[in-house]
Amino acid sequence: MAGEVRWVRPENLHLTLKFLGEISDDDLSLVSGALEPLGPRYAPFEAGLSGFGAFPSPKRARIVWAGIGEGSEPLRSLARDVEASLEPLGFVREGREYTPHLTLGRARGRPVRLGAVESPSALPGFTVTGVELVESTLGAAGATYSTLATYPLSENGDQGPD
Repeated sequence: MAGEVRWVRPENLHLTLKFLGEISDDDLSLVSGALEPLGPRYAPFEAGLSGFGAFPSPKRARIVWAGIGEGSEPLRSLARDVEASLEPLGFVREGREYTPHLTLGRARGRPVRLGAVESPSALPGFTVTGVELVESTLGAAGATYSTLATYPLSENGDQGPD
């Protein structure tokens, strides 16, 4: 399968809350302003990987991913708030529920068939401390990411884990 999947470089692993597509500089300023109030509303929280899978299915995998178990509810809440903050600016809400995951690889060309993947008993966890507005630039070697703005989560935030 290694030759059929382009694996994401470790430094490019990230959780996407909402993909915005190409936006103008004027809209970028509006987006940044709309996202700014989110950080103080949430306290940092722990998240953990929980198994592996593929979109649309393991038999016809185009995207190979690692799921998020612990921390998935605060991530869903953040994604809903991002949607609600950006909808007045003309960004259309996703038609399906947000599924927190890390994209590990993408099929090159045709979909690939994945065999059974056993999850190790202990997968690494991480602390979510902020939301970033990130620009993605596609190149021959894959995507390059640049952080345009950071919205730190606040210890005084009232949302997040109970």
